[in-house]
Amino acid sequence: MEITIGMFGFGKTGAIVAKEVLKDEQCVLKWIIRKTDTKEGEYASHLFGFEHDEGRIYSSDKIDHKTFYKENPVDVIIDFSSVNALQNHKYLAEEGIKIVSAISKYEPEHLEKLKKLGEKTAVLYSPNITLGINFLIEASKVLKKIIPNADIEIVEEHFRGKKETSGTAIRIAEYLELDKEKQVNSIRVGGIVGKHEVIFGLPNQTIRIVHESISRDAFGQGAIYAAKWIIDKNRGIFSMEEALALNFAKKPEKSLK
Repeated sequence: MEITIGMFGFGKTGAIVAKEVLKDEQCVLKWIIRKTDTKEGEYASHLFGFEHDEGRIYSSDKIDHKTFYKENPVDVIIDFSSVNALQNHKYLAEEGIKIVSAISKYEPEHLEKLKKLGEKTAVLYSPNITLGINFLIEASKVLKKIIPNADIEIVEEHFRGKKETSGTAIRIAEYLELDKEKQVNSIRVGGIVGKHEVIFGLPNQTIRIVHESISRDAFGQGAIYAAKWIIDKNRGIFSMEEALALNFAKKPEKSLK
């Protein structure tokens, strides 16, 4: 089945995600909406060395969002832009277009808007849409149930220019019911794409669960997986964990001392 895709965002990560979509035989990249007018009117496919026309680039400020999605329908949009794009997502929902949102740091009011969109269409939200990070989250949740008295710290490492605390690390802290101000530690060096580590401290030993993105290609592969998963959903808001159908061991009967 062919899946038509629109994209929001064409920055460092968005461009790599677009390239992954272009390479996928099941997906067709119809258009990209970006904040600036750089490369406006050109096709993303040409920028990546493909000869066919695919993924025309539009400037967000130069289109009428109220009519654009009706005139340029797609099955799913993948959003790697910013929180500002959320204000126009209501027009997507009105057309029944599915939404995969990979914005790293939504505030509570933004999440409420996503939930409202879920009343009209299917929405999958994940601040880190790589497949591996979601395995890390689920494994950490299970381990905390097994050793609830362990000391737990989260360490997140990213490239030098990333200013804010990792949205993924904050999400992990929320899942594990940790103090995200005190138990999330940030490191900014060099060109690290993204590394997250959950450390469980016990007397005389530690357990570490680590996920590292070697390349931003991982974000594209995760986004494509999410788009293919959500295509047959009608309405509602979903997580990447649900898309991966993760169901680790049930709560253990006994905890380790």
